[in-house]
Amino acid sequence: MRLDVTAFDDQPESTPALAELYRGFEQELLVPLWTQIGDLMPQQPTSRAVAHLWRWDRLAELAARAGELVPVGRGGERRAIALANPALGGKPFATPTLWAAIQYLMPGEDAPEHRHTQHAFRFVVEGEGVWTVVGRDPVAMRRGDFLPQAGWNFHAHHNATTAPMAWIDGLDIPFQYLTESQFFEFGRDQISDAERVTPDRSRSERLWGHPGLRPVAASRLAPGTPLLAYRWEHTNRALDDQLTVAASGGGGTVSPGHAAVRFADPATGGDVLPTLRAEMHRVLRGAETVPARETGSSVYQVFDGSGTVTVADRAWTVNRGDLFVVPSWQPFSARSEAGTTDSDSGALDLFRFSDAPIFEALGLNRTRVEGAGR
Repeated sequence: MRLDVTAFDDQPESTPALAELYRGFEQELLVPLWTQIGDLMPQQPTSRAVAHLWRWDRLAELAARAGELVPVGRGGERRAIALANPALGGKPFATPTLWAAIQYLMPGEDAPEHRHTQHAFRFVVEGEGVWTVVGRDPVAMRRGDFLPQAGWNFHAHHNATTAPMAWIDGLDIPFQYLTESQFFEFGRDQISDAERVTPDRSRSERLWGHPGLRPVAASRLAPGTPLLAYRWEHTNRALDDQLTVAASGGGGTVSPGHAAVRFADPATGGDVLPTLRAEMHRVLRGAETVPARETGSSVYQVFDGSGTVTVADRAWTVNRGDLFVVPSWQPFSARSEAGTTDSDSGALDLFRFSDAPIFEALGLNRTRVEGAGR
């Protein structure tokens, strides 16, 4: 550690005595606040992450090549390829608190069972045929499905078809890495034949997948949603209905042409996971979301359609599957250029996950709509 005597404004006069004092600080591993306050207490958040975009076609191509070359099994555990923010020193983190990856499973392949304290989800932008088995409950994975899984639940995956499949994983790995709170445990090397069945609905969906209804027999639940699959058909209908109600003058959208839903824990009504929030946004062709800043970071994936997204001074044209990062307190907006030729809904559909529950639990959440003042 080295402390330099500087002659900047608001700093003590540079003298031999001050230099001697600083050498004493160094010997005892002490750092005076007056030399650090600008970095430690900036006037607004200055994220170490930067806005960045990953193209889905390139990710899928590289994941397919990895499928041919890299086995799945004990040691590596998963064929998951993490997004590394270019400003985070080579760590496999999309943001300082969020981890995102493309995972790839070959036909007939199994990813072995394990569990970890990190909270996780899977989101499917295309394809079907893989089953995730959480707590011995087989859950189908299909396009548009959101599949959350709270920490410390045993889980495995198996591909029951003759085609490979890719999806994105989201976890709070960086947050638990930073707080030194993570645990990991191996499970069984193989799942049972009974877990290789492919029911249309999982056990969790049969119990918890009914709007507004909670099983009376449900006992005290662990943190995180007990519903393991939020199906695209329900998400799609909710977004369509929201826009229909708004068009008739009933309100309900975030802004004109911008519908959004948040995935919720059916037992509590809160976020699906203690550290992760997940949402789906639909922006009609020609509409633009209101530019806004938020504390905390987000990762977006384009589920369908095309458009232009702007993060601070960066702007990209995006298409289905593309992923991008919005760092803390950087303004974000999206403009839809989607139509019936490139989108099933005729709109720009964006899946988003963020670390918002952490900031809300700590009382550090703040949002500012651009042009609306502080």
